[in-house]
Amino acid sequence: MGKATGFMDYARQDKTAEQPIDRIRHFNEFHTPLSREEQELQGARCMECGVPFCQSGKELMGMASGCPLHNLVPEWNDLIYNGNWEEAYYRLVKTNNFPEFTSRVCPALCEKACTCGLNQEAVASKGNEYAIIENAYEMGYAKANPPKVRTGKKIAVIGSGPAGLAAADLLNKRGHSVTVFEREDKAGGLLRYGIPNMKLEKQYIDRKLAVMEEEGVEFRLSCNVGKDVKPAALLKEYDRILLACGASNPRDIKVPGRDAEGIYFAVDFLKSTTKALWANDMKLKDGTYISAKGKNVIVIGGGDTGNDCVGTSIRHGAKSVLQLEMMPKAPDERTGNNPWPEWPKVCKTDYGQEEAIAVFGSDPRVYTTTVKEFVKDKKGKLCKAVLVKLESKKDEATGRMMMVEIPGTEYTVDVDLVLIAAGFLGSENYVTKAFGVEVNQRTNVKTEEGRYASSVPNVFTAGDMHRGQSLVVWAIREGREAAREIDESLMGYTNLSVQ
Repeated sequence: MGKATGFMDYARQDKTAEQPIDRIRHFNEFHTPLSREEQELQGARCMECGVPFCQSGKELMGMASGCPLHNLVPEWNDLIYNGNWEEAYYRLVKTNNFPEFTSRVCPALCEKACTCGLNQEAVASKGNEYAIIENAYEMGYAKANPPKVRTGKKIAVIGSGPAGLAAADLLNKRGHSVTVFEREDKAGGLLRYGIPNMKLEKQYIDRKLAVMEEEGVEFRLSCNVGKDVKPAALLKEYDRILLACGASNPRDIKVPGRDAEGIYFAVDFLKSTTKALWANDMKLKDGTYISAKGKNVIVIGGGDTGNDCVGTSIRHGAKSVLQLEMMPKAPDERTGNNPWPEWPKVCKTDYGQEEAIAVFGSDPRVYTTTVKEFVKDKKGKLCKAVLVKLESKKDEATGRMMMVEIPGTEYTVDVDLVLIAAGFLGSENYVTKAFGVEVNQRTNVKTEEGRYASSVPNVFTAGDMHRGQSLVVWAIREGREAAREIDESLMGYTNLSVQ
């Protein structure tokens, strides 16, 4: 390591965030990066660990500890400390196809497993990653590098989310001809329409897609495979097919009054805002999106998507925002049964909740609470919701702990707009049925453990469509591993590096 005592000599610094009351006036990213010199000192804080847990990607107690991509974190931290930014870029992209995405939207699993974080603040590895990739674009390192030789093999990738794009990128670099099919009007999948602009501005997706196109990847947009294009035609034209359509079947809320006007899935709400912004020069035009302006909003779901709905609703000009979470509030600090380097099961106040506190004066989250009934007015529009408190009880039949209603705790609130952010059940069945692939109980495409080949010859799968709803970083890893398996099936061997 370049500075063995760096973690003692320098305090953690990270990108500074615009104040909540200011940033809610726009939909742009709101962090200001450190200077090059400041970022190099953050690289110096990386310790000379005997075991770098930050890059392990192992599952501990059911959750990942460290980076699932096995990013060479200590290496590129040391390289930027020594001012070798170009080499840092090459070490970064050796394991990660899209650091421009992960450095913005990843929850930084590397930092949560950082040895330095055992008894002080972790190394700002996510900020370092951001600085490396943005510097690479600025200096021209991240330019297109088309393969010099083509294999003559053709591959169709169905879906342009992080898994599909990662597989397409690797397979194209190998020399195969890759075509990516996307049902939406623009490529990016979850990255474009599932993540708000203030977390990931869409020009950074387009920047990377332009590089991939220059390298030879073909994109066919507004093309819904399974409906517009028949699988039989693809299987005849292409040597291999990769299904990477995501887990896009949202979990619904089954209570009386669900048919009321004014209840939407979170993904539809977020997508409508993104599309409206890009259609109107980054300004919202009335009537072009699902609006929360002047409305009492309830967000059902306490995860990242629920938080995104809170932040987006506030930018619309919501009258009030309530976020319902079925589970109890997590502790503010690690408990004795959640030691490092396990993922910290602690309460996180994200940007949307910060903004709600700044605007409304209180945290929007209400714990151990769910909706019991939606109430409609005479025109069928949503006007109220009956909420009920929950408690954890053991199911005598299964032995599992479940959240159940507490009788007599019902109360009614005014509401004009409900956004359901309760996660996803699995893949949409029209694609799996069209290809005839076997699925598991969660409707994800079934494969052998640790493999990506489906039950149909020459058809593979990866990402959320394979493992279920997960993180962008896991999708990239699955895309890379699926690419390696596809390459080996085509060529009889593979030289693709996954990690």
